[in-house]
Amino acid sequence: MGAECRIYLLAYQPIYSHGGNNMASIQMNLLILYMKLQHFISPPIREVNLEKERSGFEAFAKLFKPLDKLKNTAVDVNGVPGEWVTPLLVTNGRVILYLHGGYYMIGSIQSHRNLAGNIANAAQARALIIDYRLAPEHPFPAALDDALIAYLWLLAQGIRPDQIFLVGDSAGGGLVLSTLLALRERGKPLPAAAICLSPATDLTLSGESWKFNAKKELIVTRYIGEQVQTMYLGGINPRDPLASPLFGDLHGLPPLLVQVGSDEVLLSDSTSFAERARSAGVDVTLEVWPRMQHVWQFTASFVPEARKAIDRIGEFIKNASQKIEVGTYRQPV
Repeated sequence: MGAECRIYLLAYQPIYSHGGNNMASIQMNLLILYMKLQHFISPPIREVNLEKERSGFEAFAKLFKPLDKLKNTAVDVNGVPGEWVTPLLVTNGRVILYLHGGYYMIGSIQSHRNLAGNIANAAQARALIIDYRLAPEHPFPAALDDALIAYLWLLAQGIRPDQIFLVGDSAGGGLVLSTLLALRERGKPLPAAAICLSPATDLTLSGESWKFNAKKELIVTRYIGEQVQTMYLGGINPRDPLASPLFGDLHGLPPLLVQVGSDEVLLSDSTSFAERARSAGVDVTLEVWPRMQHVWQFTASFVPEARKAIDRIGEFIKNASQKIEVGTYRQPV
């Protein structure tokens, strides 16, 4: 059977054309208005103050609460700080390895534990989220090395690869894909599937949506992208597949779910990657959500589209698990 690339334009229900209800919810429109006001009061940064950016993001993250009760347990992952985030209901030994976003320069367990926990709750799985090392203190490939350490640590705990799902947002979504490529290169068993939320797959910043969505995007700017090139990559070629997985050999990857908003500058990072992965024989589900901003899933305690997107991630993970249980799963090669 050939690979599939299922492409959806989503509102509250999947539709297959540009028809249907593409209006954002009242809550999302209020959030967009809030972000526009913030831009008016404090224009987008033109100089990086990492201490301020990191603390500001941690404060912003506290605005959004978990959708259900979660148990958080710190763990040492072979020297990488980690935390198990466990919802009330966990079935079938499913484990999510969550790699947070933040341009490889900001973000933490604290900022993303609720997003990871909400996804874990929808998937009835437990999630391991790690504090991978951040740039510029620890440039490429430090984050990738830590992601690999965490995945191999899970295997060493006796967790089967077909029980593991890699999930990440933004830079973390790109890191998920880079981790898959690195695992395949090293001959390691790959996870059951991977889920990427608005992934950064092309650090050359050459995607067309950097231009046509520049005025719609309210979170990621070209300046931020250029700082990633400088602070995270240093002198590394941005076309290196382990930094920009769009340019990698994508054959043999496990099933992928990619969610992205139609108004993001990273839209083409997702659509181009999905097309290249499909051409390489990968089973890809690409969901383009109308009017959504970068990693809107983060706002699930406020925005209904975020909750719906997380529900779909949970469905994707549970469906993949069911295929494994009935023996239709095949380890990618």
